Amino acid sequence: MTLKTLAAAGCAAAVALSGAAPAFAQVPPPATTTAPQVTHGAVAPGLCVVSVEAAIGGSAVGKFVQTRLQQLVGQVNAELNGERTAIENEGKTLESQRATLDQNTLEQRASALQVKANALQRKAQQRERELQVTEQKAFGRVGEEMEPLIRQAYQAKGCSVLVNRNSIILANPAADITPQVVTALNAKITQFTFDRERLDQQGNPVGAAAPR
Repeated sequence: MTLKTLAAAGCAAAVALSGAAPAFAQVPPPATTTAPQVTHGAVAPGLCVVSVEAAIGGSAVGKFVQTRLQQLVGQVNAELNGERTAIENEGKTLESQRATLDQNTLEQRASALQVKANALQRKAQQRERELQVTEQKAFGRVGEEMEPLIRQAYQAKGCSVLVNRNSIILANPAADITPQVVTALNAKITQFTFDRERLDQQGNPVGAAAPR
């Protein structure tokens, strides 16, 4: 492995987040195809359906969380890519000086460069874990805000059974309380402040006690 590829290999994880927003799998993208027309039968008395994912994805706060998470991913990429570029440039410089350096100096500087590349790879892995925890907490907050609203919509509709819409193939839209949940969620909250979670090298929140 040449010195130029040394830094690049060690920094592979730094660019791994460019397609991240792991997030974001919790909220499905809107459908792009038109479903065939279906004639529904009468709504079964007391039977209601809801899609938590669609409620989050269609709400103002859900869209805000997705946008904010994408911003945080961009910040992480900027941080890691800046360090990656610096290490790659250092590797190119060392490669160009190979002929003028004694073997001992070359090996020392190459070893120091490898240490930097390894450290960056560990940082990239940690940042990915931090983004995952941030996503979980942010959508968890939305879920907490939404839970009582689902109960309210359930009672207002006079439901006796509530089924996850994603677990069934077809349902009469008249039985779906998702739109009411979205309306109520938009009225309750549209955004909230959150930043990237900070974890130590063991994956624990900074300032939190390590698990025993």
